[in-house]
Amino acid sequence: MSPADHIPREQALYRAASVRALEKAAIDALGIAGIELMERAGAAAWGAMAARWPVPGRIAVLCGPGNNGGDGFVVARLAAAAGMPVDCFLLGDAQRVGGEAATALQRLLARGVPVRAATALDLPAYALVVDALFGIGLSRALDGAAAALVRALNAAPGVRVALDIPSGLSADTGNVMGEAVRADLTVTFIALKQGLVTGDARDLCGEIVLATLELPDSLLHTVAADARCLSLAALGRPLGARSRRAHKGHFGHVLVVGGDVGFAGAARLCAEAAARSGAGLTTVATRPEHVVALVAARPELMVRGVQAAGDLDVLLDAASVVAVGPGLGVAAWGRALLARVLASSIARVLDADALNLLAGDDALRAILVRAPAVVTPHPGEAARLLGVSTAQVEQDRFAAAQALCAALGCTVLLKGAGTVVHSHGTPPVVVQGGNPGMASGGMGDVLTGVVAALLAQGLSPHQAAAAAAVVHAAAADAAAADGERGLLAADLFPQLRRLVSRL
Repeated sequence: MSPADHIPREQALYRAASVRALEKAAIDALGIAGIELMERAGAAAWGAMAARWPVPGRIAVLCGPGNNGGDGFVVARLAAAAGMPVDCFLLGDAQRVGGEAATALQRLLARGVPVRAATALDLPAYALVVDALFGIGLSRALDGAAAALVRALNAAPGVRVALDIPSGLSADTGNVMGEAVRADLTVTFIALKQGLVTGDARDLCGEIVLATLELPDSLLHTVAADARCLSLAALGRPLGARSRRAHKGHFGHVLVVGGDVGFAGAARLCAEAAARSGAGLTTVATRPEHVVALVAARPELMVRGVQAAGDLDVLLDAASVVAVGPGLGVAAWGRALLARVLASSIARVLDADALNLLAGDDALRAILVRAPAVVTPHPGEAARLLGVSTAQVEQDRFAAAQALCAALGCTVLLKGAGTVVHSHGTPPVVVQGGNPGMASGGMGDVLTGVVAALLAQGLSPHQAAAAAAVVHAAAADAAAADGERGLLAADLFPQLRRLVSRL
């Protein structure tokens, strides 16, 4: 059995082809007619809407000619049956509506609800608009009348509800294909699509509700999940409780290497994050001129000035994990220290300038995986490592993380909206949580420190990367309670201590 077979339904993520396989299994193995699944989907969507907006006002349902449109026809019929003022519109030729969608359309017409062409409609007149234009099968950018309709929908003041996925959003990548609906609520069917939880989707889906259509959990075991999403609630307690007889030697020694002239703050943030995340000991190897300032700022840290790469040897011998890159710089000093770290047998976390140096140096890449390693690039750093553009990375974050994992041979933590963690032989993890306040200097340095601390406490590279990303996002969400603007990386420290203690 695949490891993905054991992923709980609420965490399992699927590509469009996998969801279609699940739907086929429901029809073939369970004997559920396609029109019955469509009826269940429409009923679930209408129920979710009615629960949130009991008296929404006038409703418009915008339908395409495919099965997504069929779901919309069911919603329109149920809204009319509930006594709601509802208008239904079809994009395209009614003659193209076939299969179960045609049956749903006939049932709607029999209810006495006309279906009009989706041209020249007055969207601002509606309090709630349902997007049933295109489902998970869309594979090209919206253009022409479809793109114009989506733009008008997004400009309208009413509430927007997407059925299965916002039209124009890729179910596999979370990337917008030309234009895409910006929904307040997305009711998705059968299983979560991996494109709903990362990239552009984080801005477009609004609240996501999973409607399983009364299909059993056992059905999911017939098709392996393609990824999983991970939240703080689902993380569990990977570290376990500490013994009452514990001492600092039990929880690892993190060495932070970085802080070239003018960048001591990055190394300090990383080191304090490691300490706040439970590392038994934390040492900073930095420029000698930074030692006094760092000790004064955080006396619990051990700080050593290093002029040359050879000065690292005694520190590497004492450490169990090294975090290298925060404030390291890309000059000769930083490169020499990175090369010394990579030549050692110590587990390592690489971020920031360590990744920039790695991107342009095949010799450094060749020695990256002499020991367990985690790299934590943002999309720009990932692009440099892959030799592509940042836009290409963002176009398919799953593919980018997989490509990096294959190229570097280590665990990859691709930061961004819907952080992706990928390791060889393990389904990718998409981290839930985080907020725009994290778009400020030093956040990545803090994350690197958390990963290093969890590695030092015995987690595997994949476990450490996934757990650190979840805790880091949750800490930022808690710290943002007073507002996202002006959120500082150091604001996460009190929250990190509280949240890591729950692990």
